Amino acid sequence: MITGALGAIGAWTMRSLLDRGHRVIALDLGGDGHRLALALTPEQREAVVRVDGDITELATVETVLAEHEADGVIHLAALQVPFVRADPVRGAAVNVLGTVNVLEAVRRRAGMGPVVYASSIAVYGPGGTRHAGDAPGTLYGVFKRDNEATALRYHEDFGVSSIGLRPHTVYGPARDQGVTSAPTVAMLAAAAQTPYRIPFGGTFQLQYAPDVGEVFARAALLSYAGACVHDLDGDAVTIGEVVAMIEAAAPEAAGLISVGDGALPLVGAVDGSSLVALLGGSAMRPAREGIADAIARFRLLLDAGLVTVPELA
Repeated sequence: MITGALGAIGAWTMRSLLDRGHRVIALDLGGDGHRLALALTPEQREAVVRVDGDITELATVETVLAEHEADGVIHLAALQVPFVRADPVRGAAVNVLGTVNVLEAVRRRAGMGPVVYASSIAVYGPGGTRHAGDAPGTLYGVFKRDNEATALRYHEDFGVSSIGLRPHTVYGPARDQGVTSAPTVAMLAAAAQTPYRIPFGGTFQLQYAPDVGEVFARAALLSYAGACVHDLDGDAVTIGEVVAMIEAAAPEAAGLISVGDGALPLVGAVDGSSLVALLGGSAMRPAREGIADAIARFRLLLDAGLVTVPELA
């Protein structure tokens, strides 16, 4: 079962699992599922078992696990930074209580594999640590830090195993929400030969959405006992370098993508070596290859009418 399955990481995680022949139950609040068409084949979209449900309701999570005989959970459902800022109470309900509900539902059901859940590099403070005095720069980061501590306690107190994964800057088709989605919008704009301004600069660790989905799928298939959290690996590049890679992949868009002066309260890069060791190798392709692939995919998706030209920013 994948919670938040209709999001960008969810869509590509389903792709990786379906490619391996697994059955997938997609638990989400609903919607048109437009991102699934960007990641899955028509046959795969038909194979997904979609269930509308709210993770803030423990009974819903328990019922879905039982009725569909799920043997593992990938927990991705969360409100991202702008939505948590707009409604902190709802953000806490989804991001904190929702995670507790997933862990509790797994505790109550026998035979489950480790819960694989999405944390975030937003847990790091401006000093690049998780120390008590180095607080996250967003409520979203605070909530994600809470989730990591909760997962540890659920293992030590109740024996529920978990693997937390901290993405940095996920990019590529289906990544259309969140503060760090701007580089993806720039790639889409380049594919459409439309001007776009990335509103911030700085250094970011790029992780291509199909590769991130592969990471979550691999982690969910591990035989693992414990409670661990790992940063994802990936190339750390400046936004200026991202623009150069975009222009290399789409020379016709040269000069169309610009960069703002803003800064985000995020650590620039982290060490993903522990995750590479856990998985037995890296799933991340170099940023230059991922950006070129993303732009090529966006050209096809534009032609098919599955994505729209971004507005000038």
